[in-house]
Amino acid sequence: MKTVKLSTKYKTEMIDITEFVKDEVIKLGVTNGLCTVFCSHTTASILFFENQDPTLRRDFLASLSHIAPTDAMYASGDGNASAHIKSALCGQRVVLPVVNGQLFLGEWQGIFFCEFDGPREREYHIQVI
Repeated sequence: MKTVKLSTKYKTEMIDITEFVKDEVIKLGVTNGLCTVFCSHTTASILFFENQDPTLRRDFLASLSHIAPTDAMYASGDGNASAHIKSALCGQRVVLPVVNGQLFLGEWQGIFFCEFDGPREREYHIQVI
């Protein structure tokens, strides 16, 4: 398993990690199998998203903020309940096929690390079997 560290810059953001994951799959040398990308944080996520139009990312984050606004009254009172809710809705992992040594993605698909409680030092994990 490969652990990747990254620094987020904003309270909420989507970071395209697709190319890094593709490179790791090649380095690990698995010809046919599965690649799991996992986030070990409860206020961040890993997800598939459209990778060509950055305005869609802004729309997505804005839509999540309508579902779980940061200024809502939450019972937990910890100050980042909205980040936990967004993370739970988006999920902590994606699993993709590896075919002929390459990550198998659709033309418009990308893999994104989503920050919901930044800026922070974060990490995600890549495992190919």
